[in-house]
Amino acid sequence: MLGSTHGTLTTDFRARVEACGETPRRAVHSTAAPAPDDAVDLDVSGRPLRAVVPDLDRFFRPESVAVVGASDAEGRPNTGITRRLLAWAERVGARLHPVHPSRETVFGLPCVPSVAELPEQVDLAVLLVADPLPIIEQLAEAKVRFAVAFASGFAETGEAGAAAQDRLAAAVRGSGIRLLGPNTNLNAFEPFREDLDGPAIALITQSGHQGRPVYTLQELGVRLSHWAPTGNEADLETADFISYFADRPEVGAIACYVEGLKDGRSFLLAADHAARKGVPVVAVKVGRTETGARMAASHTGKLTGADTVVDAAMRQYGVIRVNGLDELQDTAALLARARRPVAEGVAVYSISGGTGAHFSDLATAAGLTLPTLSRAKQDELHQWIPEYLDVANPVDNGGHPVGDWRGRKIIDAILADPSVGVLICPITGPFPPMSDKLAQDLVDAAETTDKPICVVWGSPVGTEDAYRTTLLGSSRVATFRTFGNCITAVRAYLDHHRFTTGYRSPFDEAPRTPSPSFRKAQALMRPGQQLSEHAAKQLLRAYGIRVPREQLVTSAAAAVRAAGLVGYPVVMKASGPRLAHKTELGLVKVGLTSASQIRDAYRELTDIARYEDVPLDGVLVCQMVERGVEMVVGVTQDPLFGPTVTVGLGGVLVEVLRDTAVRVPPFGERQARAMLGELRGHALLEGVRGAPPADVDALVEVVLRVQRMALELGGELAELDVNPLMVLPRGQGAVALDALAVCR
Repeated sequence: MLGSTHGTLTTDFRARVEACGETPRRAVHSTAAPAPDDAVDLDVSGRPLRAVVPDLDRFFRPESVAVVGASDAEGRPNTGITRRLLAWAERVGARLHPVHPSRETVFGLPCVPSVAELPEQVDLAVLLVADPLPIIEQLAEAKVRFAVAFASGFAETGEAGAAAQDRLAAAVRGSGIRLLGPNTNLNAFEPFREDLDGPAIALITQSGHQGRPVYTLQELGVRLSHWAPTGNEADLETADFISYFADRPEVGAIACYVEGLKDGRSFLLAADHAARKGVPVVAVKVGRTETGARMAASHTGKLTGADTVVDAAMRQYGVIRVNGLDELQDTAALLARARRPVAEGVAVYSISGGTGAHFSDLATAAGLTLPTLSRAKQDELHQWIPEYLDVANPVDNGGHPVGDWRGRKIIDAILADPSVGVLICPITGPFPPMSDKLAQDLVDAAETTDKPICVVWGSPVGTEDAYRTTLLGSSRVATFRTFGNCITAVRAYLDHHRFTTGYRSPFDEAPRTPSPSFRKAQALMRPGQQLSEHAAKQLLRAYGIRVPREQLVTSAAAAVRAAGLVGYPVVMKASGPRLAHKTELGLVKVGLTSASQIRDAYRELTDIARYEDVPLDGVLVCQMVERGVEMVVGVTQDPLFGPTVTVGLGGVLVEVLRDTAVRVPPFGERQARAMLGELRGHALLEGVRGAPPADVDALVEVVLRVQRMALELGGELAELDVNPLMVLPRGQGAVALDALAVCR
């Protein structure tokens, strides 16, 4: 939509910016220098390049609160909610004002009949009414900053509910109010333990019940600071809370349960903002399967998005996606509390050789590095561990010393090794006094080191003193109940810090102004039509992507002349705007070496097209390119994220193996190379069975040029499929042998 939106802001984005007290402005940059945090910098298609961070301080810590529909009548649902809100207001030091048309007092507090008669301007209004829409205008006139709508019956119920939610969202956009909900709950007003210290987890959920496992981490000594139950996200969304929490000094990690994303771009901007701040975002995102996607839509009324694109987009911006709520709580807890790693290596310390071997197998398979400890370190450990036990890593102590100081010496010696960044001790079951002493030594050692110490307490009972008191009583030791969750969390911890070290935002690499190729390419676009292969190749050529020497001809004689100019052998292909799968129709002839073959091929191609009733704009006589690796590079439109770029093995392999990698533009060379590394068949590019290495640099350049095309033509290009892209031997480039382009 470059032609219509370039240099403008969408209505939704403008409303979000103005609601945060900022003025939208165009900032044009010729370099990739980051804009200030409060600037609204736009890319080539007029989309924001920085997250807009809402000021939610007065939402979570208001000075005054209005409860519209407050009640103290026994047996009424609103009474229980009002009682809980009173307790919450007292905890946060807010003045609460009940609003009800027929009550003079509620729980002993003076009650006013309408919002207009509130005794002061309030920060937050909680709406305990079935239809919040009529109240929005009253709140706007009273200059209320935030509102919460509990009511259900909106987008989660179907088309009629979605229409009602659209009306509510429109009313909010013009009001200056930020709304949480509808279809939300009381989770934002839960009590949080004040006696816990250290970095906290901030929680975001679209289903309140799904956040309970993380919330109850407080009972295990893990601090929580906020809970945002976003509900249907008519206004405030997951992205808003990620951006806000990433700026909070007390937040060490953000844990999310996501059913659907309201806006893919906003989510990526928020994830980018968190990555810039170094704050990890851990998410369960449902909708991996058709059933999961359907259930998520019925619950929150939002698109779940193609899961492969969602997965790739999260990975691209450092969001740690986990599968279960148990993984969510364990991974977020470790990331919130552990300091930055000083080394990538993991050391495994156990009282059983079998336990150590089992854990090490799983950890190595998951991609963790278990460095072999140096000979000097092994000799040091053998001062306290019998010589017949293996201490290379995993370290088998044969039984942790109980009666003296040796156990602590072993742990300290392992932690002192410069190749070790994390120490993991799997304790498969309680075996007092050994397990008690081991737990205490690990806790004591954790107080003296910056390296994370992780313990897996394998007992299913969980009432043992070593677990409940010693391990859970430590704010420095990360305690897990399963091998799998421990490995998932440690891998996420190391991946996060590797990702954010020297993090450069993909948005800083986004083009701000159209390239010289843009106007050439735009002239080739045909709205609502599929381009012929010849026209699609002209589109590629406009962006500097190499195509074979070829000529479009309309007679057999012209085909013979073209073959002489192109150079034998040649390929002949029918070209027309409705042709997508030419090979299946017999409309491709390969390896033609004489004029007679050219004339015969021309007649055959045109006869087939006439028989199949396929209109042609001519026949292509193309240079034949044989030696190379066939790849595919394409652009598709995702309903959540907009244009996406795909690269994979090409030719027929793309349909058979589906070996592809996806990214959401903008991205730079580093991400383009990472895409190639994700392919199962990437070894083909390195040269196999005597084949020379392929020109990977040329392939990366094509991917980057295609993503530039996707950014600049995103509103006009529905689909692009370059298949095959023949990647020639190193130093010889890449050639787009065929292309399909569909205009919007």
